[in-house]
Amino acid sequence: MAILQHLPALQVTVPLLAAPLCALMFRPRIAWCFAILTTWATFAISVAIMDQVLEHGVLVYDMGGWAPPLGITYVIDPLNALLLLLVSGMAAIIMPAARLGIGVEVVPRAQRLFFTVALLALTGMLGIVITGDAFNLYVFLEISSLASYALVAMGTDRRAAKAAFNYLIQGTIGATFILIGIGLLYMMTGTLNMADMAGRLRAVHDTAPIQAALAFILVGAVIKFAMFPAHVWMPNAYTYAPSLVSAFFGATATKVGAYTLIRFIYNVFGAEFSFETMSIGWVLVPLGLAGAFVGSLVAIWQDDLKRMLAYSSVAQVGYIAAAIGYGNHDGLVAAIVHVFNHGLMKGALFLVMACVILRLGKADMNSFRGLGKRMPITMGCFVVAGLSMIGVPFTVGFISKWYLVLGAMEADLWPVAVLIVMSSLLSIIYIWRVVEVAYFCDPPDDLRVSEAPAELLVPTVLLTVLCIAFGVATKITVGVASLAASQIWVMP
Repeated sequence: MAILQHLPALQVTVPLLAAPLCALMFRPRIAWCFAILTTWATFAISVAIMDQVLEHGVLVYDMGGWAPPLGITYVIDPLNALLLLLVSGMAAIIMPAARLGIGVEVVPRAQRLFFTVALLALTGMLGIVITGDAFNLYVFLEISSLASYALVAMGTDRRAAKAAFNYLIQGTIGATFILIGIGLLYMMTGTLNMADMAGRLRAVHDTAPIQAALAFILVGAVIKFAMFPAHVWMPNAYTYAPSLVSAFFGATATKVGAYTLIRFIYNVFGAEFSFETMSIGWVLVPLGLAGAFVGSLVAIWQDDLKRMLAYSSVAQVGYIAAAIGYGNHDGLVAAIVHVFNHGLMKGALFLVMACVILRLGKADMNSFRGLGKRMPITMGCFVVAGLSMIGVPFTVGFISKWYLVLGAMEADLWPVAVLIVMSSLLSIIYIWRVVEVAYFCDPPDDLRVSEAPAELLVPTVLLTVLCIAFGVATKITVGVASLAASQIWVMP
């Protein structure tokens, strides 16, 4: 079919064109239904693209029929095909729950435009992942970022606006660093196409502008990635944003940042230049481990459970950064697998928070007293997703931690492997705090709550089931990640 040839273009244009149409719908319920159909169509396109990539190899699509350098090219390999599935899949799962969420956690004046902004954020993330043009990546990054700031600011908590402003300032700094880096690369290569850029960089690797470009892009991606110590925007943004927004961002936003880092380090600059000449592994690994410990330790002391999950994301981002910094095949597999698996875990946990907030209006430690008896399905989902965060066997978290250790061993970094295991054990403490309160404390006498409605509970259960399914059927994620790593990891 002719439409199959244009799937890469449809991946981005479908949500992009749907966004302004949502703005024209004056009834939020109609906009919600339209947004659901859009995200489901987007996910179906991602599935079809993944099938084509696995069957035919890398897909190259010239927008408008204009080949580079005149036009923009979309390039899809197993790496970004997997990311497309994650981003679109999370949107398709979370969007059906959005109607209930915005009624409680979005300011009334913003509810009508919520779905427009959400689709723009989705468009930006998909564009970042799929484009093969460096400047086009920056454009999509700004689309996603501006929409993200607006979504955070829509929270009913008056602190949401301040959190969004801080997010904007730091996000703008990160984007500016990336833009400067791209500008230096264009100055030295004369092209914005990433494939062409990579080929021309080999002749100018020893020049100061290229070294500076890597430094700028690394710093910018670290900020967008929310990697320690540039993570300070994340806790407040995730805490005060509407819970469904936190669920979507927690599952996708930092993952797209990780993708950007991987793409530039391995594909544009090349592993030899990045790790042997610039030695970025000595930056990423120590900072990643520091983030893993700091994020977990701070999470232990949080009473606001959304903030607890935000700091746990800092720790998980640290694992991904360390794996990228290994500079070997298994490390790259670990990073890709954990990007996908953490998206499932964190999405499920934030949806649990959404269920509790819908019923109780808050998600602090005290509000969870006795919820194991009052909301057994919801708390069951928390336990399963929490065990996955810890890395218990037969969950996706175990697969991630296993490959993180394998990557460290391949790099002959035995102390790093030990530290990864030790930091993972810290997550037992903050997960157990919630379990203890929910199951071993008596609920207040006046607590009269029940499970959340099906349109919110079903997505929560679905993501929880996927945390088990992909922990058992490991060949799906690990197989694609291994294929992706084999194609992009080139080291003489």
